[in-house]
Amino acid sequence: MTRTDSLKLCATILIWGIPTVIAIVFHEVMHGRVALAFGDNTAADAGRLSFNPLKHIDPFGTIGLPALLIFLNLPVFGYAKPVPVDFRRLYPKRLGMVAVAAAGPLTNLTLAVVSAILFHFLANLSSTTLTAYFVSRLLSVSVGVNVMLAFFNLLPLLPLDGGRVLVGVMPPMWAHIYARLERYGFVLLFLLLYTDWFEQLISPIIGTMTRVLLRL
Repeated sequence: MTRTDSLKLCATILIWGIPTVIAIVFHEVMHGRVALAFGDNTAADAGRLSFNPLKHIDPFGTIGLPALLIFLNLPVFGYAKPVPVDFRRLYPKRLGMVAVAAAGPLTNLTLAVVSAILFHFLANLSSTTLTAYFVSRLLSVSVGVNVMLAFFNLLPLLPLDGGRVLVGVMPPMWAHIYARLERYGFVLLFLLLYTDWFEQLISPIIGTMTRVLLRL
């Protein structure tokens, strides 16, 4: 590998790695901060309100699983270490559950919008320096990564955030029944990711939302 190839590889890793880490860390931290606002200090006591990425890495979900999927040439899927939340401590409980669950995806949507605004601001400067190009690419990737994380996590499947929002707004009897499906959640997620459903239904929506933000 030539020096130029090595620099391109490093730049690619940084362009994708920085926005992804920021998106994941902010997503998890906001779950914990909103839980604290509703009376649950579990995440705070566990030291999970930190923006230090090392606090949120899951050895299998963040490193092992994505590496395995890349090796198998399959769509990459991974997850951070979930922020601990004791829903029994939330007050009011149902509103707190919805707010805590929605905090992560809404944070990612906010980051996507902010990244898009900065992307357009930089484009208006008409700068042609290498640094400007690098930052511009990083911001465009940030838009896509955050839109993807927000939309994916809002799918109404447990244990995703969208599933928890759905449980929080359902009538208690139906919520109890639906909550029992969480044990099958990861199986359903893998079926969704590795069948045509994702490519035909979900991926186009994510792509369209990303393009809209980058073209506004």
